[in-house]
Amino acid sequence: MDAETRHYDVRTCAVTPGEVATDADFTVNVPHGPETLAEADTVIVPAAHDADEQYGPGALPAPLAAALARVRPGTRIASICTGAYVLAAAGLLDGLRATTHWSACAHFAALHPAVHVQPDILYTENTGPTGQVLTSAGVASGIDLCLHLVRTDFGAPAANAVARRTVVPPHREGGQAQYTEPPVPAPRADATGKARAWALDRLDRPLTLRDLAGREGTSVRTFTRRFREETGVSPQRWLTLRRVDRARRLLEETDLPVERVAERAGFGTAASLRQHMGAVLGVSPSAYRRTFRGLTG
Repeated sequence: MDAETRHYDVRTCAVTPGEVATDADFTVNVPHGPETLAEADTVIVPAAHDADEQYGPGALPAPLAAALARVRPGTRIASICTGAYVLAAAGLLDGLRATTHWSACAHFAALHPAVHVQPDILYTENTGPTGQVLTSAGVASGIDLCLHLVRTDFGAPAANAVARRTVVPPHREGGQAQYTEPPVPAPRADATGKARAWALDRLDRPLTLRDLAGREGTSVRTFTRRFREETGVSPQRWLTLRRVDRARRLLEETDLPVERVAERAGFGTAASLRQHMGAVLGVSPSAYRRTFRGLTG
């Protein structure tokens, strides 16, 4: 997708158009009113004001509730960060899985008990009463969600082009609901950084705990403890997630047979790849490729 390509007609709207205040030190000039929602194919609700985070089920202010009522059945609707509060108060998340900023998840769950809150994932996707409904965690996770929308609508090459232009990863851990996995925390120290970098260059080869510990000059026991402290997961789990990540990219971006994908991702056999992708993502390699590339194999 080059800089001249426009796949979406984006319109920003508010209950009352004009200058809209934010919780930060700036305003947003919004040119359109709520009537725009009646024409939308996708509606994205940004992070909410603090006041919006106090509205329980069915308690949205009448103007905002009336605006959301303009959304046509079947319209795709998504929230960024605490925008999930608005969707929940409108009843759009009842009985569905949803997420929001990690610091708000406990409050969100208590305020909206009909919503199945998922605090440890980047974004969710469900089919709700009005159609497809998605929620994202923090604001950065909203970028992941939007890249997922682009990938779903126009394929992996388009999403990868957008990611390159905006200098973000094209596919982070977390995806639509069946593809979600708790994100690995950013390392708090760097006692195992050399081993992780070394392993990433050799994912297609057999790697043992002794190999990894040897790169840092520590015992297996010490290395395992430090690794978990830094990343939040065990070395074996980290390797599995990184290999699934590589397999995902190969399935999205190449026509390699599943057997070759399994070899290059470090799983050895197609059966092992299917087992691990099933455990992490809930789908087979072939099903994943069909979803993101529209292929039959």
